[in-house]
Amino acid sequence: MGLMETLRNGTKYIVIILIVSFGLIWVLADVDFFGAMQAGPNNLGQVNGDDISLQEYNQRVQYYNNLYVQQTGNSMTPEITAIYEQQVWDELVNSRLIEQKMDELGITVTDAELLDMVYGDNPDPIIVQNFSRADGTIDRAAIDQVLTNPDFSQQAISLDLQLRQKRRQEKLTNYIAAGVQVTKEQVEQEYLKQNTFADLSYVRFPFADISDEEISVTDADLRDYYNANKEQYKREENYRASVVKFSYLPTAADTATIFKEVTDLRSNFAEAESDSLFLNRQQSSTPYSATFIDKDDVREEYRAVLDIEEGEVTEPFLNAGQVSIIKNVEENGNEIKFVVFSRQIEALQGTIRNADEAARDFQLFADEETDFETEAERASKEIQSIFATKGSSFISGLGNSQQVLTFLERADEGDISNVIELGTDFVVVQLDEKTKEGYRSLEDVKAQIQTQVKLEKKKALAVENAKQALASNPTIEALATATEKEIITAEGLAASSAVLTRAGREPKVIGAIFELEEGETSGVIEGNSAAYIVNVTSKQTPSLDNLDEATRQQIRTRLEGEINQKFGAIWLEQLKKEADIVDNRSRLIQS
Repeated sequence: MGLMETLRNGTKYIVIILIVSFGLIWVLADVDFFGAMQAGPNNLGQVNGDDISLQEYNQRVQYYNNLYVQQTGNSMTPEITAIYEQQVWDELVNSRLIEQKMDELGITVTDAELLDMVYGDNPDPIIVQNFSRADGTIDRAAIDQVLTNPDFSQQAISLDLQLRQKRRQEKLTNYIAAGVQVTKEQVEQEYLKQNTFADLSYVRFPFADISDEEISVTDADLRDYYNANKEQYKREENYRASVVKFSYLPTAADTATIFKEVTDLRSNFAEAESDSLFLNRQQSSTPYSATFIDKDDVREEYRAVLDIEEGEVTEPFLNAGQVSIIKNVEENGNEIKFVVFSRQIEALQGTIRNADEAARDFQLFADEETDFETEAERASKEIQSIFATKGSSFISGLGNSQQVLTFLERADEGDISNVIELGTDFVVVQLDEKTKEGYRSLEDVKAQIQTQVKLEKKKALAVENAKQALASNPTIEALATATEKEIITAEGLAASSAVLTRAGREPKVIGAIFELEEGETSGVIEGNSAAYIVNVTSKQTPSLDNLDEATRQQIRTRLEGEINQKFGAIWLEQLKKEADIVDNRSRLIQS
């Protein structure tokens, strides 16, 4: 009875709670609160709170798609589309970072600057490109019409934005360049480096001559090397995955069909009044070409044309993955003019469709009915293992694929991809393992470190042996005799070179060589593959008096360009590291 009494006394409170709850649900539903919760993020991403909209992203992808079609005449493949999608994302992120940095630095463009870009003595190239007359002069009246006529208001706004943005970018570039000035001394050093040469002789003590028995490697050596060089063993996020392929290479039936199609075109080709137009209409994979050549110079694969009369067409034949026929256009003595029509042997739509359907069935059943391994066994398909690293589109075991990388970066362990088209295969991928970025353990890299520690110990021993030999034999000739080493000579070695004659890439050794005076013998120089003792027999060093102003400016410009390019990339990468970048692509775009 106590429980029933409690329930009766609490009824009015329960009713009040239910009324309030239903009212709240009604209000939230009225403002589409639950729909918004299910809809997910409204923007594709953010850069320091600045939105990147899905519309802007799609518009830019479409721009690249249109440009690709215009330039190639072909539609973008799924793989090329994936590459451009990643490029567009990077561009949008970079543009936001640069805009924010320009705002932070207070980089603006005044109206006076804008007018100078339009009407000044040296108009901006955008003005020159859009408002030049046939004689190269600027059409001021056309500029005025765009800038003042209301009918051209949209063009005027677009031109204003384009010019201001370009000028802001130039100011930012100048701001960055101001911090990486090339000094007079750097220019002169580069001039000397480019124009200094030496003749020399040297004796080489290869590290590889030291046997494993002459050194010992302990666990402590391995730990010490690992701790001192830990950054070398830092890994990016990486992925291990399984893949099943469904090939759509041309079948024997496809080849037979293409042979028949080309055979059926023989009579039309023979009767065609314009061979060029025929090849164009029939989409020949061999471009039109018709010039007289000597019959003796006709390539082996085309010599069948010599056995037919003018106006006739050869039987179809295989030619480097194509089915070809040749028309004898005209003969003149020992010369002949002919035209080749070809059609590429490739999978026909039925073959492609069958492979696509098989791949989609596999993906559906593996994802929803069975599992990846079971379905591969049922479909008699081999599972291949692949490995990838975040940010690198090269997939070990598969080749380059931005599509596969995009899936792996966005997927969780156990996820199965949609069907991905690659070259002549449809593939389905399952992410097996995702390893976050970090340091590889000593155990993981022990074999690699052991090899490196052995090399370091061999280097040290080879250098020590060379020093002892040099102490007793101070000349190159005596050193070579005492150690039974060959004296190697090199003539005209440039200070700007990185390769030493008969030794390979040795920039450190070459740098040390040009610190020596003519006739001087070096101490022991440690290189990449050996220890060296070098004697400079002659040295040609230019005088700075010959460095004219034009050459000085040329060197300065080149160095500035190289430094600015490197610094600009580092600067932008640093902005990315410091930025708060939100990437919603995995939630808004289907992989």
